[in-house]
This record gives sequence, structure tokens and C-alpha cells, in this order.
Amino acid sequence: MSYVPPSSGVSRAGSWQPAWTARRHATDVVPEGAVSGGVRTTLRLEGLAVLFASVIGYSQLGAGWGAFAMLFLVPDLSFLGYLGGARTGAAIYNLAHSYVGPVALIALGLLADMPVALAVGLIWSAHIGFDRMLGYGLKYASGFAATHLGRIGPTDPW
Repeated sequence: MSYVPPSSGVSRAGSWQPAWTARRHATDVVPEGAVSGGVRTTLRLEGLAVLFASVIGYSQLGAGWGAFAMLFLVPDLSFLGYLGGARTGAAIYNLAHSYVGPVALIALGLLADMPVALAVGLIWSAHIGFDRMLGYGLKYASGFAATHLGRIGPTDPW
């Protein structure tokens, strides 16, 4: 008799839990269009690298860490877009969680010698890197849990 973990969904003779009662996890299901395996791991490590580089860059500015803490979660206000439905929510969330905005602010800050733009761009990119490191990717219009890095949260076993 071999052990079958509860999250595997595999039913084998002698297993201690039937497959239909097994609790499924986000890692068990990969939505169409989402990455998986080594590519997913690489993208999550990329998020860690962006977070690390952004924090190091911010520390070199000499800007206050209080501002960093206050602004770090501001992009998550884009969740409010889901009040307008999944399609609108995904579009607004993706605007706030794409690297296009922070890179533009960082470039503006560097080219125009605007330290506030540079600081905000670094905080914003740190937030996105943190989210990607945790597996929160860009959203599909089908719902909040469907991301380019795979499904987030528990899935319904029924």
C-alpha cells in the first residue's frame, strides 16, 4: 500500500481517502494560458530579483522608509476595479501590476532628475516583484483567481 497525499486527487486501492473527497489546491490546476513547472518557478524568482533590486535601489536614494511602507500596497487598491465586474477588474488590476508604469516613472525620475518619480517607481516595482514572487500574476477576465502564473487560492473539488 502506498501513501497518496490528500491533495493529489488520485484514488488507489487501499488509499486512506477517496479521490472525490480530496481537497484540491491551486497548484493542482493550471488554467489555460498560465505557465507551470520550471517556467513558473523562473518567473517567481524573477519577481524576487525585481523586489530585491528595487529595494536596493530605493535604499540608495536616501528616501524615507515610512514612505516606502505607506506606498507599498497602494497598487492593491486596483482590487476595487472588481466592483465593476471581472473584466473591468482584471483590466484595472493589470494596469496597476504591469511593469510598464513603474519603469516609465523610473525612467522619468532618472532622465528628468525627479527623485520623487524615481522613488515611487521603485516602490511600485518592488510591489509587483513581491506579488510575482508570491505567485500573484496578471489576471484573466474569467476571474480574480485565474492568473498568468497559475490559479491562486483553493479550488472547489466539486
